[in-house]
Amino acid sequence: MSAAHEQKQRVADAAVELIESGMTLGLGTGSTAALAIAALGHRVAAGLDVRGVPTSFASERLAREHGIPLSTLDETPSLDLAFDGADAFDESTLGLIKGRGAAMTREKIVASAAKRFVVLVDAGKRSDWLGADVAVPIEIVPMAARPVSDRLRALGAEPQLRMGERKDGPVVTDQALWIIDARFAEPFDPVALNRTLLDTPGVLDHGLFLGLATDLLVGEDDGSVTHLRST
Repeated sequence: MSAAHEQKQRVADAAVELIESGMTLGLGTGSTAALAIAALGHRVAAGLDVRGVPTSFASERLAREHGIPLSTLDETPSLDLAFDGADAFDESTLGLIKGRGAAMTREKIVASAAKRFVVLVDAGKRSDWLGADVAVPIEIVPMAARPVSDRLRALGAEPQLRMGERKDGPVVTDQALWIIDARFAEPFDPVALNRTLLDTPGVLDHGLFLGLATDLLVGEDDGSVTHLRST
């Protein structure tokens, strides 16, 4: 088991320890969230009474495999807690970049519905500035690929349409849309970029998660878990 995987497992276990019987939960997407879903499944098998709202088809399937009862935001519009991973985080603001798994729009909807949003990361996800190490994913209507890309270049980014690894053509999201990954060489204002992207025709949403995380569980290199909380 790699050091990064061990860190992910520790934070996944720590997140599940925050869950109490009777809670409604948001179930994240990605490798770290998958570990938490598996750990939650063990507690459900032991008698924990919860219901989960999955953020993707993948997390829905995984939750069913582990016997976790599922719900929807129509049935449970307010969630007690949501947990998810992140691709990068800013320790000072708890700002995140998510979307490597192309599920960030649903993840953001579920996180926004939760009273507590717990983010699970390994130490390697720390960033000197948000976007220094990973691109900002942007979910777009396919016909808007060119104008959105042009807009991103004007903002100083290098946009790239995300292509499928095991199929021809672009990655298609659960909303049947495409992803543009925007890489910035220089620091930018995440709040301003958030507003600019949401005001750009053809953009559904993006992977900047600002002001949403209430808790950040960081698996450190020394084997500890750092628990950061929003102020």
